[in-house]
Amino acid sequence: MGEKRHRGPVGRPLTVADVLALPVLAAGEPRVVTGLDHVGRPVRWVHITELTDPASFLKGGELVLTTGMPLPDDPVAVRRYVDELSAVGAAALVIELVRRYHRPPDALVDACRTRGLPLVTLAKDVNFLEVTQVVHTLILGNQADAMRRTQRVHEAFTALTLRGAGPQDVLRAAAQMCGRTVVLENLVHRALLCEPMGTATKAALTDWERRSRATPPADRTGLFGPEGWLVAPVEYQGEDWGRVIMLPGPPGTSGSPGTPGPCGTPGPCGTPGPCGTPEAFGPEDVTVLERTAMALTIARLTHPVSWERTAHRNALRDLVEQRHRSPAEARARVAALGLPTEGARFVAVLADVPAKDDTVRTETRLTEELGTTGAPALVGRLAPTRLGILLALRPSGPWRQTVERLSRTARDAVPDTTVSVGSPASDLADVARSFREAARVAEATEPGQPLPPDRSFHERSDIGLRRLLFALRDDPRVQDYAERQLGPLLDHDARHGTDLLATLRGYLDAAGNKTVAARAGGLSRETVYQRLRTIERLLGRDLESGGQRTEVHVALHALDALRGG
Repeated sequence: MGEKRHRGPVGRPLTVADVLALPVLAAGEPRVVTGLDHVGRPVRWVHITELTDPASFLKGGELVLTTGMPLPDDPVAVRRYVDELSAVGAAALVIELVRRYHRPPDALVDACRTRGLPLVTLAKDVNFLEVTQVVHTLILGNQADAMRRTQRVHEAFTALTLRGAGPQDVLRAAAQMCGRTVVLENLVHRALLCEPMGTATKAALTDWERRSRATPPADRTGLFGPEGWLVAPVEYQGEDWGRVIMLPGPPGTSGSPGTPGPCGTPGPCGTPGPCGTPEAFGPEDVTVLERTAMALTIARLTHPVSWERTAHRNALRDLVEQRHRSPAEARARVAALGLPTEGARFVAVLADVPAKDDTVRTETRLTEELGTTGAPALVGRLAPTRLGILLALRPSGPWRQTVERLSRTARDAVPDTTVSVGSPASDLADVARSFREAARVAEATEPGQPLPPDRSFHERSDIGLRRLLFALRDDPRVQDYAERQLGPLLDHDARHGTDLLATLRGYLDAAGNKTVAARAGGLSRETVYQRLRTIERLLGRDLESGGQRTEVHVALHALDALRGG
């Protein structure tokens, strides 16, 4: 029963607040008189003393218990008593108001407040020996648990490294171990990967570059910056490459909200800090982040694909497939990669290459070109032979010139590349629509499709009837329509070795002018007349009718699309 009754925190050191919440001390009705902001101090040991100079027996981190009997009456001596405790690093002073005092002496309160030393009073008698036994048991148990947890952390990251885990797997493992958000960024403060825990990606990444620049670089793992980030450097081939960051947990992540704590007010006073402040990082968090940085360094050596490129690819896919929880989250994620999200015009571009082996070369050339021009963009593979480019340009800028330059770069890298573009979007939320348009343009573009005379890319305005039918060529309704309209004629040509289809094509291309059709086909007018009568009989159509002629002409275009040209 005793072990269940006296249960300490898991995964972090025992703090002053934790000790005050233990039943053995809570029975004394503890009240924090001074130093409430410091009840998150770790407690290394408990020391019972009735000496006037206990500091000489302390090493720091002790919770000092006293009945108040040895306290001097002289205010100067009281200040010296507190000064010595504070100088040695005592965690807190706990005084029992039962024997000598019924309220803490003013000199003691003033001295503790001046030195920021937590002063805790006990209104009822407490067995100090039992307190030491319970707290020391918890401390020793925590130390043993910490060693076991550290071993598990090392084993987990060793397994990740041996199986060649990528950066996303490593960050996910770190976030799950600590229950905190973990972010990987490069040297220019681009958040390449974010594994959120207990908070949305938007909250973690909003205004990322400014916040990250306020957190200075360091060559060791530690707490840095105004937000108290836990940061560890990541190296590549002996040089700094970036850093991995663990964000503080949300306020009040431990303790029981709504229950009175030792400060006498409702709230999660079990937190290792003031009520409502983010939970502090513990030694295990430091161990996890250090092993994360080491695993990332190894992964960077074993994974040839640039992590920046992978980050762009994942961000693009999320935008195209609309996998974000909200538009705000999408904006935060893209902005953390350095793409402007406000006051920009977004243009979606697709580059389809002939073979998978061409994708990497084209992606590299496009990335280099964008780096030269300085145009903000995301570039990434969306399919084995398809690259996506999202441009974020000034609203007044000439977007066609930028797309033309990219298109020429892609076609120079791989000559048979087809570049398609969607209509510009004024908001990031419309980017998926722009990519869908570009995909429809690509679907309507036959291999070898001639380029417009004034540009090297295709856009929605290029799609006419023939290209529309080419895009719909796999639709059974289109196939059925072509067969119903032209099937009898095709069967006749196949059985008799004739080429009435060519005559029909020449006649329709001549807009129903028999003389022009005869001249173009090298036939006499009588021959054309005779063949057209046969065609009308086979198809059951009146080719003099403008409507019926249009229906047959559409079927002929559909047949060409089905045959691929």
